[in-house]
Amino acid sequence: MCADVGDRTGAFDLDGALARARAASRRLAAVDRAAVLRRVAAALRRDEAPILAANAADVARARATGTPEPLVDRLALSSARLRGIADAVVAVASLPDPVGRVLEGWRLPNGLEVRAVTVPFGVIGMVYESRPNVTVDAFALAFMAGSAAVLRGSADALASNRSLVASMRAALTEADPRLADALALIDDADRGRVTELLQARGRVDLVIPRGGAGLIRHVVETARVPVIETGVGNCHLYLHDDGDPDMALAVLLDGKVRRPGVCNALETLLVHEATAAAWLPRAAAALREHGVTLHACDRSRAVLAAAGAPLDGVVPATAADWDAEYLGPEIAVRVVDGLDTAIEHVHRHGSQHSEAIVTRSRAAARRFQAEVDAAAVYVNASTRFTDGFEFGFGAEIGISTQKLHARGPMGLRSLVTVKYLVDGDGQTRG
Repeated sequence: MCADVGDRTGAFDLDGALARARAASRRLAAVDRAAVLRRVAAALRRDEAPILAANAADVARARATGTPEPLVDRLALSSARLRGIADAVVAVASLPDPVGRVLEGWRLPNGLEVRAVTVPFGVIGMVYESRPNVTVDAFALAFMAGSAAVLRGSADALASNRSLVASMRAALTEADPRLADALALIDDADRGRVTELLQARGRVDLVIPRGGAGLIRHVVETARVPVIETGVGNCHLYLHDDGDPDMALAVLLDGKVRRPGVCNALETLLVHEATAAAWLPRAAAALREHGVTLHACDRSRAVLAAAGAPLDGVVPATAADWDAEYLGPEIAVRVVDGLDTAIEHVHRHGSQHSEAIVTRSRAAARRFQAEVDAAAVYVNASTRFTDGFEFGFGAEIGISTQKLHARGPMGLRSLVTVKYLVDGDGQTRG
């Protein structure tokens, strides 16, 4: 087995993998990258049996160690999910090539002609947790954007990632043996390897972390290479006093119940005091049916008690709950005075990921969108749409919560940088 996929007979050679990735990246400009990615998708479909077997072993280990079920769901693959992953690779291959686009051009008074043209980063590192689909998405997007990918997933998905990478590297080798090194998996459970990657200045052009708050904080605080910060999702839903109650319930359940372990799931519910008495007991009952624990403020608990609602599964909210990313069947609930209080709460506790309001008021909707500082702000729709595939990007490498270079779901256009091409006929500055 190639060392870049996991030579378990010795220490992983990160320096060698990075050097080979750099060399491979320089070959990508002359390659039909879309055609190669279609080969990769076919290989993933062909290798379904070994990939799912490897994933089943990861899932069994996760359950044996007491991993919460929503996190197990993030880890688990199925035939349908693997087909979806392969389809996403084809979707990426079908997108316009992001490399070589002329963003703008102009002619200077001295006759120089200047063009801003998109070019690859070169070598992109990805540090992420649990979800094996990220292994495929990250490679496909980096490759289509003309860059090599060096991946470091979490230990609990190691067997899945090994199998996925082995399948994809086999497809690369079939297309051109020199392309295999455009994909490397850091196949070493030693966390020191992450630090080495983050400090490989000059050998890695960009690192993107994707995972929980602890991982992202470690990457941002440790890295000596450029980093795009992604994804902690303390996402809010605010029901205004004129909001459609049926719509609000549908948005709430979609955001909290469908896949609670993802970063665009709802973690906090804010309800206008004027609608709390009529709507909150109904919402609490629906959440209770799905086993969701409510971390409720004093006013919320008083509303539920006055309505005679069952209070099992309702616990007092603490200060920490307003900042929590539960990633499971829990939600913080607060009754607020109105739009001002709701916006202030989001400013104080939000993670600049995704926020939503349900309202019939155009003025309230536009004010919420204008004043809430987040990568995606929704009116009368679920935060679960914050996703590169849903946005039409084919797939995403992460959801940026920062403001430099890229923000929100990051697809192909976020994975290129700019080169200025200048043409003259002998001009000098002196």
